[in-house]
Amino acid sequence: MSLYDEFLSQYDYDIRKSGDARWIDQKCTYDVVSIIADCINEYVENSNSGEFTVSDIWHSDYARENVVSIFSKPDPELKAGNEYDKYFGQPIKLLGYSHVLNVRKEKNRYYYSINNQEILDKIALRPMNALNFLYEYISKVLSDSGLMKSFEDFFRIQTKDSYKEVRDNFISFTINNTKINGETECGRIFTKVINPLAFKLKKLGTEKGKISKFAITLNDLQYNRSNWRDELSGKDKSVTRSEYEPTVAQLQARALATYTVNKAKKAVRKFNDIFNNGQTEVCQSTELVKATQAHHIFAQSDYPSIADFIENLIMLTPNQHFSMAHPNNKTQYIDKDFQYVCLIAKSTRIHDNLTSDNADKFYDFDDYKYVLNTGLETDEFSSIEYLDFASILDKIDYFYCDELLNNKYSDIIQDNRLVV
Repeated sequence: MSLYDEFLSQYDYDIRKSGDARWIDQKCTYDVVSIIADCINEYVENSNSGEFTVSDIWHSDYARENVVSIFSKPDPELKAGNEYDKYFGQPIKLLGYSHVLNVRKEKNRYYYSINNQEILDKIALRPMNALNFLYEYISKVLSDSGLMKSFEDFFRIQTKDSYKEVRDNFISFTINNTKINGETECGRIFTKVINPLAFKLKKLGTEKGKISKFAITLNDLQYNRSNWRDELSGKDKSVTRSEYEPTVAQLQARALATYTVNKAKKAVRKFNDIFNNGQTEVCQSTELVKATQAHHIFAQSDYPSIADFIENLIMLTPNQHFSMAHPNNKTQYIDKDFQYVCLIAKSTRIHDNLTSDNADKFYDFDDYKYVLNTGLETDEFSSIEYLDFASILDKIDYFYCDELLNNKYSDIIQDNRLVV
């Protein structure tokens, strides 16, 4: 039983009993839920009160500085306050209904507090954790509400008729058991229910009120359907600087990129402080100061698609960062000898975390393989079996064979290399 299953099994989410249609809503995409969970953690950590309102979260310094620009809209007629209220309010309502948060109502106001810190931390750490939670949560709500069979039938027999049946069944159920009485509203919520399930099962889902032509992809589930990393490419080379005006999508993409990278650095720094006493991840007897620098093993500018992966970040001392990783403080340059040392050191840290008795794993083996494939521009790591670190190290050695011959940091390689 997964951590999420174990948690969700404690509660009855039957909509027929709660009468609550807002157990999930239009803004509850996995990436937005992860962002809002992070904002909640930051607010609670830095405020004197364990309780908060939706307004507290989206008006917080952290949300305004890091998040609001991600949700910015181009429509000047839009009432921004109401729109932000949805982006923050709907995921918070979901976290309340699921009991990740406690909820109490006083007069016409809802107050929230954290009920399960471990689950909230996992959701906040990675968007994919949020997606896994949503899949388990949606499945449990449907099961408790007696709705699961119609969804299972649709995933088994993927036809227009079975689609119409599951959609009509969900809409009539929602209208009969909640305060929502409009088919259009029910249809929008239906999308947020069926598509995460379809993605996990690699099945067809819904698109514009009809059965989708293709299996649901991760991009279909995101708040901003255009891949934000694609938007980071910048201006068209044929456009002069004076003519160039970043699109709203590009501005949002930059805001999201900055936010996700900073969040990953914050998470790695916090993990290292707790489990490595703030020491450098690259063992070196001459380095006695704390590790304060979160360094990209593969440069953010060269590999933006893995810039926010915690497996691509390593905590170093200032000297290691500015003299060894980036010689002479030239941050645009990566020293290949030290990059090799960082990779074997990071492999050791990831191995120790994933093979420890601690149930809550910080790193992800598949994500590390993806980082290595991307950074080394190969697919050689894809076939490596789970936790086969010997093969990981062999492949790294192969790609850095030139750096191994006369590595100027040979004296610290053995201290950082995992013995397998």
